[in-house]
Amino acid sequence: MSFPQHRPRRLRSTPAIRRLTAENRLSPAELVLPAFIREGLTEPVPISSMPGVVQHSSATLKRAAAEAAGLGIGGIMLFGIPAHRDATGSAGIDPDGVLNRAIADVRSEVGDALVIMSDVCLDEFTDHGHCGVLADDGAVDNDATLELYAQMAVAQANAGAHVLGPSGMMDGQVGVIRSALDDAGHQEISVLAYAAKYASAFYGPFREAVDSQLTGDRRTYQMDAANRREALHEVQLDLEEGADMVMVKPAMSYLDIVADVAAMSPVPVAAYQISGEYAMIEAAAANGWIDRRRSIEESVLGIKRAGAQIILTYWATELATWLKESK
Repeated sequence: MSFPQHRPRRLRSTPAIRRLTAENRLSPAELVLPAFIREGLTEPVPISSMPGVVQHSSATLKRAAAEAAGLGIGGIMLFGIPAHRDATGSAGIDPDGVLNRAIADVRSEVGDALVIMSDVCLDEFTDHGHCGVLADDGAVDNDATLELYAQMAVAQANAGAHVLGPSGMMDGQVGVIRSALDDAGHQEISVLAYAAKYASAFYGPFREAVDSQLTGDRRTYQMDAANRREALHEVQLDLEEGADMVMVKPAMSYLDIVADVAAMSPVPVAAYQISGEYAMIEAAAANGWIDRRRSIEESVLGIKRAGAQIILTYWATELATWLKESK
């Protein structure tokens, strides 16, 4: 007995018809390149757990930003690694600190051709590696941290950032940063809230990338991987505080959260394909277990399919090159 071919299968018969009927497509404009700059470098330093990713010098960061702009990539997210750290992360607030200098350098290099985003968090700048200042009992002091976030946000805006990304998961961080920016005359600067950021095991390579000083974990202020409904509550709070965009992080292990947030958010939704997700694919491909290019494309497309409009991925430049070649 023969059965009639179902309509969906007929629409898979050739590459051309698959392209024509694809429900989702990637474009460079939806991608954001995370980039690290380390103070004092004259040459880039490879990150062993993230093949192909480096800690940049000032010169190589500017070249990477110019390349991204030339490829039509949407944005670049900057993370700074200072030469010296202290208990309050003062290098993150210093106008001459590594991150603020990098923002200014990139802005002078690419102007408004690339959305310059910067990380508003103290973890790279503290000698204890937490996202905020610590109280006497060793817990993160939420309110004292917010005061520093406000100063850090204004410093980054003064340096030339277009979008600020508060990633520390402190209660009230979006509202405090929005007020500080407005009071400083930076009403045009957008806030990308890391609204649903989970305490994930997949951040390991990132901690190598920023030379993290963290001991212990961040489970008291980042979200529990078991929780789904809580993410929508966190997003709603950030929206009420004035977030212009909201982020889910990580992406690949939290596609249900991406979809939930996309279904309710009135503002653009971002998702961050984090270091551990990147490292897993690179390691499996290096061992010949998976097809590297197809796996990269599929993983990022899956994040888009779940509902993310903005995708932070360390493959942004490579993906954008492939997308241009395939036109």
